[in-house]
Amino acid sequence: MAKLDQAKTYASERGWPLEEARGVVWIDVPRDELAGFFAEMQEAGFNYLANVVGIDYSEYPEEKPERFAVLFELVSIKGWKDGDGSRFFARVWVPEKDPVVASATPLYAGASFFEREVYDMFGIRFEGHPDLRKILTPEDLEDHPLRKDYPLGETPTIFRDGRYIDPAQFRAGITGKDPGLTGRKGGARKGYADYFEDVRRAAAADGEDV
Repeated sequence: MAKLDQAKTYASERGWPLEEARGVVWIDVPRDELAGFFAEMQEAGFNYLANVVGIDYSEYPEEKPERFAVLFELVSIKGWKDGDGSRFFARVWVPEKDPVVASATPLYAGASFFEREVYDMFGIRFEGHPDLRKILTPEDLEDHPLRKDYPLGETPTIFRDGRYIDPAQFRAGITGKDPGLTGRKGGARKGYADYFEDVRRAAAADGEDV
């Protein structure tokens, strides 16, 4: 697509890292050049910002340039302002000690709520945002819930028959680190067939066919 090629060429001419996988393109934009990049891309026909996503790589198995990253999904909507359907992610690496990036709101008004969510969940500030404040959590909640080091407050789930799920063990089972109380360590969940048989018997007792 012509618009996407234009964005890739813009990045390549400046020596910016670029990744492509499964039909998705990521362009690493230097933090201090982000505002200018937004202006260039809007001029190039990327007329819509579809999403803003924060990521905490602190527990990622591969080393990354910084702990945090913010991804801006830019789209050239086909049929509007010469758009051709291209899309890509502009990725900005954000240092933990100075978690600030330029806001996209001066050029993409739709970024407002997205950036407020990233600010609330990750503590990344968007310079130039007209109303940067919490959007999901209470004002008196300290810290940022989607940071990997945020403490989890969890309560065991108790079922009528006396079974219960311990959250920490359940999470370990889901991630495949430990079967825990879920009976799962990769693959299909242990006990699924027995569970289905219970459902079938209950349905039969009610005169239903499963």
